[in-house]
Amino acid sequence: MLSLDDALARLVEGARAACIADHESAAPFDALGRVLAADVVSAIDVPPQDNSSMDGYALRVADVAQAGTVIPVTQRIAAGHVGAPLAAGSAARIFTGAQVPAGADAIVMQEQCEPAGEGRVRINAVPAAGQWIRRRGEDVRAGAIVLRAGTRLAPQALGLAATVGAATVTVVRRPRVALFSTGDELVMPGTVAPEALPPGAIYNSNRFALRGLLQAAGCEITDLGIVPDRLDATRAAVRDAAARHDLILTSGGVSVGEEDHIRPAVAAEGRIELWQVAIKPGKPLAFGQVGRALFIGLPGNPVSSFVTFLMAVAPLLRALQGMDAALPQPLPLRADFDWPRPDKRREFLRVRRNAQGGLDLFANQSSGVLTSAVWADGLVDNAPGQPIARGDTVRYLPLSALIGS
Repeated sequence: MLSLDDALARLVEGARAACIADHESAAPFDALGRVLAADVVSAIDVPPQDNSSMDGYALRVADVAQAGTVIPVTQRIAAGHVGAPLAAGSAARIFTGAQVPAGADAIVMQEQCEPAGEGRVRINAVPAAGQWIRRRGEDVRAGAIVLRAGTRLAPQALGLAATVGAATVTVVRRPRVALFSTGDELVMPGTVAPEALPPGAIYNSNRFALRGLLQAAGCEITDLGIVPDRLDATRAAVRDAAARHDLILTSGGVSVGEEDHIRPAVAAEGRIELWQVAIKPGKPLAFGQVGRALFIGLPGNPVSSFVTFLMAVAPLLRALQGMDAALPQPLPLRADFDWPRPDKRREFLRVRRNAQGGLDLFANQSSGVLTSAVWADGLVDNAPGQPIARGDTVRYLPLSALIGS
């Protein structure tokens, strides 16, 4: 079995070779979660002119030598309007975001001022030069790269693109993923009532979980449903999917049983490069290629499928789009549990942060217990053969970072 690090290196290498070259233009309104294919460069300074960060009065520091100075107010400047140059010995009523008039070198907030009658204001604090003034270009300089290619566009990134006036951004085409499950035991919710579920049958939870993970990763998904447990049917599904997709993703059928047809089907239609990884849950994991399409076969147990997606498929999808494929950096947190009998494989334990700042462990870590993945807010990345005692510092990976990356 390959280590996870070695397997990831091979997956990412394959994804880099098959990196999506198709780009398209998108308006920032429609680009949430998309990956930039080209840098966003600012054509302007931000802010474009010096402006006030407070409601108050713009003035010259030299005109207020002491608190209580009274000076005339000669103009009023609201955001979006440009005032006249400020005459010596006068002040301008100014509002947040308004351009600072020429000649003014400070803003005094309105809470430190009071009306003095006859169009005058009393300044109750001695200002410092430059106070409460946002300088031209202090956020962004014209010509600066504000968002780099390979960035997944979060809401704040969309706001930054708009700040520099980008009407469109160039993004990578969404990855096209074909998804199917194998297993004659699988049935879809709604087709058979729970009380009529035949002996040996189970509902296909992986189809829903994996589809949701692919949607969160920004993919275009073709759901091919449940493929019968036959080699000819599996080969046909793989062959058809390879013609139109960047990635074929399956669950089930990647072990070594007589009814596990995924591995021989992919080997017959393309090639298998790896099929076992030393992690728990999730040892059966196949990676290969059929035509131009990459292939990943996940195990059928629901938690194994979920964890191996986060550890293998998510990095591959990032690499396909030109992003950094590294897993998130783990957080060092305290284990409030004992794990005295570790596995020889690298383990990913379902845990949840508690009110004391530590981690609680879900009692049943079986790969078939999907409730553990719903209860958990993260995984402990535990090294092979490493016991954990209450109070030890462990490596915590938040699910929000793994799914949202």
